[in-house]
Amino acid sequence: MFVDQAKVYVKGGDGGNGIVAYRREKYVPLGGPSGGDGGRGGDVVLVVDEGLRTLLDFRYQRHFKADRGENGKTKNQHGKSAEDLVIKVPPGTVVRDADTGEFLGDLVRHGQRLVVARGGRGGRGNARFATEVNKAPDMAEKGEPGEERNLLLELKVLADAGLVGFPSVGKSTLLSAVSAARPKIAAYHFTTLSPELGVVDVGDGRSFVLADLPGLIEGAHAGHGLGHEFLRHVERTRVIIHVIDMAAVEGRDPVADFQTIQDELRQYDARLVERPLLVAANKMDLPEAAEHLERFRQAYPDLRVFPVSGATGEGVQELVYAIADLLDATPAAAPLDEGTDTPPQTEQKVYRYEPEEPFQVRRDGPVFVVVSRELEKLVKMTNFSQHDAVLRFQRILRRKGVDDELRRRGAKEGDVIRIGDMEFEFVD
Repeated sequence: MFVDQAKVYVKGGDGGNGIVAYRREKYVPLGGPSGGDGGRGGDVVLVVDEGLRTLLDFRYQRHFKADRGENGKTKNQHGKSAEDLVIKVPPGTVVRDADTGEFLGDLVRHGQRLVVARGGRGGRGNARFATEVNKAPDMAEKGEPGEERNLLLELKVLADAGLVGFPSVGKSTLLSAVSAARPKIAAYHFTTLSPELGVVDVGDGRSFVLADLPGLIEGAHAGHGLGHEFLRHVERTRVIIHVIDMAAVEGRDPVADFQTIQDELRQYDARLVERPLLVAANKMDLPEAAEHLERFRQAYPDLRVFPVSGATGEGVQELVYAIADLLDATPAAAPLDEGTDTPPQTEQKVYRYEPEEPFQVRRDGPVFVVVSRELEKLVKMTNFSQHDAVLRFQRILRRKGVDDELRRRGAKEGDVIRIGDMEFEFVD
């Protein structure tokens, strides 16, 4: 079964908790804090495996969660960081955030990696909070929660050349004639419902991957018929082979068919009509094909047209040589950043200054709600059973101006304040 779309949930591992501990050794009467930090949670990483061809595995497993880091230990020993969770995907996988639509990566090379959910850092042990004022802090952080998100995986088949054309023009027959692929062939529309790949041996030491892509219909760029399911795979091909039914078996006009296909490609992505192309004038063994071929050549004198018959093999080898020669002259396209015409700079690290995120205060009935990802993370990492941790939490709120903003919004002694999943009373 060919599956070219999948939606999955991923979550990086939570960081391990820091601990509260003190040195208790003979001859060390005033041993200080010795609680170690927790280990980092594992990342969720997508890795390209060239042995995969579909996203079928994601039909049976849709949730992926990396392991959390180990908790800190005594004697200032840090917890062990968790291993990354590696998820294998086929080459040609495009990754987006399913909730926001944000483009995350285009995975095309074997071994290429993309971190899609980072693990949380480990919480700090009490040894990290010792100061001149408080030399024996009775507090430690919980581990930072790992990132979580829903992903949309979309597979765009990687092939050197792709056969495009209307249904029943003989694309599958042509593929079976030039390769060992055995696609389903029948005399009804949309026999091919998913891409079929075949490796073509040119015979002179060269070879290439040829894709039989599902048939187009008018309006495909707007999603009609197989629509986008077809067109997303055309994007990957370096060379496009237009397969035209020159015998006009179903009463179609070969001249109009070529222009219609070009229009559909252009409206989906204007760059597709700039790709190198050849025309396979198929079904030349049938009556009236020669007459239609002459009219087609007059209409498109600049096109390279190859008369072939997938059924008898006529002209097939000449077409194969022409495709191989054209591929030799066409450089392999690099994966593109979304919305740009330049390859992504995957090897460079770019550091950007990110200003402190402002918080917002809103009312939810009688409750004052403080909205801030940073403060919500602080709540999750604070152990409110520890007195020193509570005091630190209050100091941070005051320093960031949360108390002043709550007073400005009318908060009074005893009012309920909510940050994330935690509620507490306001103390003026």
